[in-house]
Amino acid sequence: MESFGKDLLTKIKKAALEGANAHGIFSPPYRAVLTHEQILEKNPKFAAVNIVLYLRDHEWYFPLIQRTENERDRHSGQISLPGGKREETDQNFAETAIRETSEEIGLEKHYVRIIREMSPIYIPPSNFYVYPYISYTSKNPVFVLQQSEAVEVIEFPITSFLNLPDRPEIMALPGAGGKEVPVINFNGYIIWGATAMILSEFSQLIKKM
Repeated sequence: MESFGKDLLTKIKKAALEGANAHGIFSPPYRAVLTHEQILEKNPKFAAVNIVLYLRDHEWYFPLIQRTENERDRHSGQISLPGGKREETDQNFAETAIRETSEEIGLEKHYVRIIREMSPIYIPPSNFYVYPYISYTSKNPVFVLQQSEAVEVIEFPITSFLNLPDRPEIMALPGAGGKEVPVINFNGYIIWGATAMILSEFSQLIKKM
């Protein structure tokens, strides 16, 4: 039997979101809390990211990527979800999430189905307002990396969320200017910042099942 059962996708669609409460668990201590209106006043750039679920060997996974090192990118080298900036040709943020997933890790778009949207999150250093989605692909993924964006795919089993401590591990990271921030430490891969905050909401959703 697959972990969480075959009805996982239906349960995810119906589950309540924790929003800011879940984000706060992995929020850096220096992060300001802004309202939706205050964020829009900053004229942010818009983007979408994608938690793409798939079954492999009777286990549910989703891919994370390690971003390519790039001096012009504030988030270069970090672990993140596939995703990127919304383009004018995108009809909505869901389309952005699917398109960027296809471009960055090579998943065929017509096999990816959106399950639901999650709570948006603002990233002050880059002034991006990010809309996260949960999706599903029925085709066993074969990852083809866009080398300018990603150097590695990390297959993250959702059962790992059940082992996360109630209080996150704290580490001082160069990418955070040497400041201490909450992290998810998955097999030596350090996940922090907005990605950890998004995954925190997803983990809270999973733990209710």
